[in-house]
Amino acid sequence: MAAQGEDAVVINKNKRFRKDKPWDTDDIDQLFSQWKIDKFTDADNKGGTFLDESSFATLFPKYREKYLREAWGVVTKALDAHHVACTLDLIHGSMSVRTTRKTYDPYIILKARDMIKLLARGVAVGQAIKILDDDVACDIIKIGNTVRNKERFVKRRQRIIGPDGSTLKAIELLTQCYVMVQGSTVSVMGPYKSLKEVRRIVLDCMRNIHPIYRIKELMIKRELAKDPKLANESWDRFLPKFRRKHLKTSEKTARKNERLDAKNVERSAAGLEPIKTAKPQKKPYTPFPPAQLPRKVDLQLESGEYFLKPTERKRREERERKQKACFQTEATAKRRAERAEAFVAPAEASAPTVEAKRKRKRRELGAEVDGEERTGEGREGKKKKKRVREGGDII
Repeated sequence: MAAQGEDAVVINKNKRFRKDKPWDTDDIDQLFSQWKIDKFTDADNKGGTFLDESSFATLFPKYREKYLREAWGVVTKALDAHHVACTLDLIHGSMSVRTTRKTYDPYIILKARDMIKLLARGVAVGQAIKILDDDVACDIIKIGNTVRNKERFVKRRQRIIGPDGSTLKAIELLTQCYVMVQGSTVSVMGPYKSLKEVRRIVLDCMRNIHPIYRIKELMIKRELAKDPKLANESWDRFLPKFRRKHLKTSEKTARKNERLDAKNVERSAAGLEPIKTAKPQKKPYTPFPPAQLPRKVDLQLESGEYFLKPTERKRREERERKQKACFQTEATAKRRAERAEAFVAPAEASAPTVEAKRKRKRRELGAEVDGEERTGEGREGKKKKKRVREGGDII
């Protein structure tokens, strides 16, 4: 019995009704992103022709009329390959697409709708035709209502493009998308996953978050994706964390207290006394409101200005204004003099010239010669005195 219990296989309750699928083999990759998507053909449409006609129309601005008239032949040729009819109405300024009896792809009408939308937003025909492919999608981001101030809106929209289009080029290279900034909309074409990244970058830029932060994040992610060891790990520790510059008062106080606690821990480890912060003393609570401040009329009554005539009051105001201007000029001059003191070079001892060195040498030589002559005179005088004494003694 014990042997039979050991041989029994434990079945997971969550997988007891699971059956083997025909594609669960070793030669087929389990990743959905790498499954091959076959092109939709006429043979795949088992239902035959559509029961009803579907159509979409969109307006275009006046300045696009000339370009659309020239490029409409290319648009018609591209849509004819999918059996979709198109109409350009120059009177009402609109474009429309509709299905025909030969249309076999039910989703192609939505792709044609996106194409005429892109054409109306300023995208070139050669680029807009790519939306008819299955692996290309589009997104039109409206940015007109994000910023109220017009000047601020123009600056932030230009920030998406960058100097000489460098920021826009970086976004396109990192996301593999085509980005077109036109008026109050941003038209994007590319893979589905990349459209979300571009929308996030554009909307954050209009909320005053520079695109360079998102570009750095995308560059780091692209490098991390190359390492197979980090495929199943969280990348949060590698991504930069940008904080807001403007913090609340409570957040500033909390950060200040954290830094102070860290310093006190270091000081206690070094055997020093911790830093104590002096808290401001609270004023005694009084239920009575503060005394009412005097009005301007009351102050004029106290000073006697209220009873002055208009001419005297005007004269007095001019006198006070002149005194104030005089004090202000004096204070300004004093402040400038104090600032100028810092730029005054200190007195430096200049190096002696060649002539000065020669004069000093001559002076020193002359002093030496004079000293020798004086010493010689003193010896002769002593000798003479000795002779006199001797003579005196003799006498």
